[in-house]
Amino acid sequence: MSELKHARFVWPVRVYLEDTDAGGVVYHSRYLNYFERARTEMLRAAGVSLSELKEKHGLTWVVLEINVQYRKAARLDDELRVTAELLRVKGVRQGFRQVMTRVSDGLVVAIAELSTVMLNADTLKPARMPAWIRANLPGADKTNR
Repeated sequence: MSELKHARFVWPVRVYLEDTDAGGVVYHSRYLNYFERARTEMLRAAGVSLSELKEKHGLTWVVLEINVQYRKAARLDDELRVTAELLRVKGVRQGFRQVMTRVSDGLVVAIAELSTVMLNADTLKPARMPAWIRANLPGADKTNR
């Protein structure tokens, strides 16, 4: 897990027919799915299971806001790489940055910056991210503690 702390996490994604419109271009909402999968896999690689987070620790994670810049269209059969990196932790909020690139030409397809918050799963009141999670996330050495 230590190598995770110093590099952006990268998750491969393939564009399938179900992700596209009749012209073979990815629907705008599917980019959110790709970003979500990369963040979830980043957490898993850092030893955080979202189901165990809820069951064992009584916590859940939600997105407060997301800003996506669409740069190039992703198309049917494109192989994409989606990064995920923790930029900051301030109080109960976390900031992430994600970049999606097309493997064939290296072009940036989309960039997402988002804020998340951890909640108590029963009360839905904000809770601080446990130190054991923050310590293992990519970019954790850059966070405000």
